[in-house]
Amino acid sequence: MSDRFAVLPQYLMPKKAMTSFGSLIADARAGSITTGIIRRFVRKYQVNMEEAANSDITSYTSFNDFFTRSLREGARPLSAAPYVCPVDGAISQFGAIEKDQIFQAKGHKYSTTALVGGDRALAAQYEDGSFATIYLSPRDYHRIHMPCDGRLTRMIYVPGELFSVNPTTARGVPGLFARNERVVCVFESAHGPFVLTLVGATIVGSMSTVWHGVVNPPRTRDVREWKYDDQNIVLKKGEEMGRFLLGSTVVLLFPQHTLNFNPAWEPAGAVRMGEMMGEIPGA
Repeated sequence: MSDRFAVLPQYLMPKKAMTSFGSLIADARAGSITTGIIRRFVRKYQVNMEEAANSDITSYTSFNDFFTRSLREGARPLSAAPYVCPVDGAISQFGAIEKDQIFQAKGHKYSTTALVGGDRALAAQYEDGSFATIYLSPRDYHRIHMPCDGRLTRMIYVPGELFSVNPTTARGVPGLFARNERVVCVFESAHGPFVLTLVGATIVGSMSTVWHGVVNPPRTRDVREWKYDDQNIVLKKGEEMGRFLLGSTVVLLFPQHTLNFNPAWEPAGAVRMGEMMGEIPGA
């Protein structure tokens, strides 16, 4: 079966209604029922609870409390490299941006302008730069951390679809990551600006950041933007910047000549938060 044929049912599914219902279930505090759901999830996806700060499944009052669990101290050592991986997951794709085109999967590309919600001036900063797309599976740790020290300048909420973001869908839905709902976070760093984008998906109840809290819902039809030029919101390398309430994907953008990726990285390869993502060219 071709990937395009495999994803056809997603075009017909009531994805937003499914996501709203999933959010209600994930937020519910239903005692033993909630514990039973968590137990089945841990068993099905082989979640490693030994690395969680709280490994007692019965102590989580909602599924989202469990899903956004923190890690125990030392579970993710932080590399000394200039750039570290911001999440646990699998590399969807990474490499050079070709002018303004980001490679999604064989036969699919999308533009940086579309990804950031139509802001051509913002997208132009990443022309011929670098990108990394990392998929978080259900079993992964779902907090998002900083790849390097950064000062927040803008956050943009871009409404969109809620397709799944698994590898099959990435191969089957054109422009997937610039088509789905997303939260675009823009930072300045000592190495130059960078963008860290949180991409929504089916059943992803919401996305949140440490400086704002829950960004969605509400789900609006229009792009929303927050500017932080008058605030000094600075986050250190490895510090938490946000989280998914039910998994998804992050897309990072870096300007030209600011990042050489870890030579051990490869598409579909597993990555962990805190490991080396890249070096500064010529350093």
